[in-house]
Amino acid sequence: MTPRPITEPAFLVLTALVDEPRHGYGIAQEVERLSGGHVQLKIGTLYGVLDRLAADALVEPDREEVRQGRLRRYYRLTDEGARALEEEAVRLADNAHRAVERLRLRQAGGLA
Repeated sequence: MTPRPITEPAFLVLTALVDEPRHGYGIAQEVERLSGGHVQLKIGTLYGVLDRLAADALVEPDREEVRQGRLRRYYRLTDEGARALEEEAVRLADNAHRAVERLRLRQAGGLA
């Protein structure tokens, strides 16, 4: 099976889970922080992303706890998720590097 492309929200969710397991609201807050406020995941979108990532074995439930009468499910990054995130980060960095190089050439008059 070919892995699904990693969308920006999925990339940020995976990144949010690199350092520790987080519950849904904690993931949403970390995604907003990581994106400088540009990405604000609504709960429905967040859980859709988490469901897809779990189906692809990139994240998995870590634990559940009850806080103030509400159930919190924590998710963690799997080893496969860490590999996928690293591959996507390298791909994005390579593409960004090529874009910057071409823009510099254009500004220098070397690209028509």
